[in-house]
Amino acid sequence: MLTTELLAAAAAVPLAPETVGAATQIAVEVAEKGGVNYVELVMQASIPVQIVLLLLLFGSIYSWVIIFRKIRVYQRADGEANDFEGRFWSGADLNQLYRAATDRNRSVDGLEAIFEAGFREFTRLRQKRGMDARTQLEGAQRAMRATFSREAGGLERNLEMLANIGSTAPYVGLVGTVWGIMIAFHELGNVEQATMAQVAPHISEALIATAMGLFAAIPAVWAYNRFSSRVERLLARYEAFAEDFSSILARQGASDEP
Repeated sequence: MLTTELLAAAAAVPLAPETVGAATQIAVEVAEKGGVNYVELVMQASIPVQIVLLLLLFGSIYSWVIIFRKIRVYQRADGEANDFEGRFWSGADLNQLYRAATDRNRSVDGLEAIFEAGFREFTRLRQKRGMDARTQLEGAQRAMRATFSREAGGLERNLEMLANIGSTAPYVGLVGTVWGIMIAFHELGNVEQATMAQVAPHISEALIATAMGLFAAIPAVWAYNRFSSRVERLLARYEAFAEDFSSILARQGASDEP
């Protein structure tokens, strides 16, 4: 009901011939060009709006760089976890797996890093005199927890930046929108008869700032939610492996005791 009344009131406002003519000319130019020249609109925008658009463009590019890097990181983490679990549960000797993990010609991450840290500490304590099985297991678990925390930090790195871009970009765009509308109203106050040609550029730059803010925010928010779920699944997988490996080490430690 309120919307209908507002539309009726807007329709009742008389428009100057210059306004109608300018609006018609703009429509004709857009139809002839097949769209809006966004580059020209940005170049003709006020300096504050251009600064806002530049910040949003930088934030969008930075978020996409993070997104593509994280896609590669998580794909590699999944692949390495699948490969190591296949070798681990195939019945391979733990000493052979440890020697492969400590090969200096390659880096070790993920499940293999957790295994390497736990088995190294377990072996070190096992070689000491007077160390019971419980102490050996607790030392191995501490080493695995420390490696787990390091791996979690690597998987979660830069995710907070995606969250920050996704949450702040719309508000940064809103600053440009408000500024453009303020300039448009300022132009209206300086003339006796307002025309579409006088206010349209400022309204356009205001709307471009809003669109740019959403363009930067939506992919960042989507990627943050998607990557957070993927990190949770990977960490749950790491934690489950650490528990299973602890059980294996506990049985080995118990078998060594007289």
